[in-house]
Amino acid sequence: MHDACGVVGISFNETGKSVAKSIYYALYALQHRGQEAAGISVHDGKAIRTHRGMGLVAEAFNDAQIALLRGTVGIGHVRYPTTGRSCIENTQPFLVKYKDGAIAVAHNGNLVNSCQLREQLEQAGDIFYSTSDTEVIAHLFVKELLRHDLQEAVRALMRKIVGSYSLVFLWGDTVLGVRDPLGIKPLCIGELDSGMMVASESVAIDTLNGRLIRDVMPGELVVIKHGQI
Repeated sequence: MHDACGVVGISFNETGKSVAKSIYYALYALQHRGQEAAGISVHDGKAIRTHRGMGLVAEAFNDAQIALLRGTVGIGHVRYPTTGRSCIENTQPFLVKYKDGAIAVAHNGNLVNSCQLREQLEQAGDIFYSTSDTEVIAHLFVKELLRHDLQEAVRALMRKIVGSYSLVFLWGDTVLGVRDPLGIKPLCIGELDSGMMVASESVAIDTLNGRLIRDVMPGELVVIKHGQI
């Protein structure tokens, strides 16, 4: 049995506490949701740093690579391909830079209008480096962030993308969790001793000795900053 990808986002409230190892363990717990590739993005206080690799979580990362991902907030992803070729270019999280900064996004689900949206973006001059619909989501979200505040940018994004999805974004030092309006793809909230997290399944929360708070509601945006919602 295969599930289409697993996502996790964690924010710690302790300065200097590294989040990458916790994301690694959470992804390990979600390994059954995707075995093709894995990736982690963290914000180090100045910029987003990302490592992605093919294979199982234990194959995609080693201790030295995790040690380089310094920061107290980050997101992670394990991939089981539903769209896009099996290659490192389609591995998540995706990082998109724009004039106000950068965002990283990880996605579980499938968009039914991905091709139409990609064509519209390409006609507007956007350049894509993968065949994944997650990169389409990242480009769309950046455009909405340039036009609106966070809440309205998310609402505008959700009006444009059609399908089933759960999303985690790393936006500066903030983790965003978004679930599709029908609640088809899972996403839950957990409390840790030193912060908060969202994940595709509660097993990721259990692995970090956390406490399940609740499911993210259909169509809900969850904002986690400095370890608090």
